[in-house]
Amino acid sequence: MRRRRLVFAAVALTVVVALVDLVGGPGPGVLRSGAATVLGPLERLLAPGGRASVEDLQRENERLASELREARQGSSDAAALAELLASPATAGARVVPARVVGVGAPGPQGIVRLTIDVGGRDGVSADRTVVAAGGLVGRVVSVAPWTSDVLVLGGPDVTVGARVGDAGALATVGGAAAPSTERDEGELGLTLAQTGALAVGDEVRTLGSVDGRPFVPGVLVGTVSSVEPQRGRLAPSGSVRPAVDVGTLTVVGVLLTEPRSTPRPSATGSGS
Repeated sequence: MRRRRLVFAAVALTVVVALVDLVGGPGPGVLRSGAATVLGPLERLLAPGGRASVEDLQRENERLASELREARQGSSDAAALAELLASPATAGARVVPARVVGVGAPGPQGIVRLTIDVGGRDGVSADRTVVAAGGLVGRVVSVAPWTSDVLVLGGPDVTVGARVGDAGALATVGGAAAPSTERDEGELGLTLAQTGALAVGDEVRTLGSVDGRPFVPGVLVGTVSSVEPQRGRLAPSGSVRPAVDVGTLTVVGVLLTEPRSTPRPSATGSGS
């Protein structure tokens, strides 16, 4: 009776492998290898003198399932890393790739802190820019030997100097919006630092900090999604839809910049 059940299990597994092949699963070589690995213990059991137990088969099945999950995760991470390194956010920069391994308790604005799996021993230090393929994520706030904590754009402790639109109008972007601003969930508040035009669809990019810390210049923050009536205010304000959805991140990059070590050359004006 026991052998009959095992034969039925072997047939069922064979059918599953065949169905995966029909719906466009891995190539034939991978399927044959996977089938041999899965059915091998059953063949040993059913063969004369086979001694494999049901417990052995269960352990083997659990091991194979774990390896499959790891392989799928590795493939997804490799694709995300390739996209990150090919994106404008990392162009010309030294990048330390990292995986997101922890999320802090969300606040009113959503996720405000992430933990990544790189740290001081990887060359990471506090106040480094963290990006994803789409644009800005936040800044490194604390560093351990093998991990770092990142404050996410949109949290109460992250305000970014920015340039808006083709004219490059100066602005600040942060989690707190003007009191009258009605924003969709996850959107950021934006206020121009001067009088000027603000239009829906304008790109918002980082202004940059001294020596690129905490923010390097030119990284996409998001796009203007709404503009508030000025109502007597000198500077327009509005909302920004972030370029990155931090709730779906798996791979990010920490940008390493070298401090400026030589003075800029002086120049002589040509005005009369």
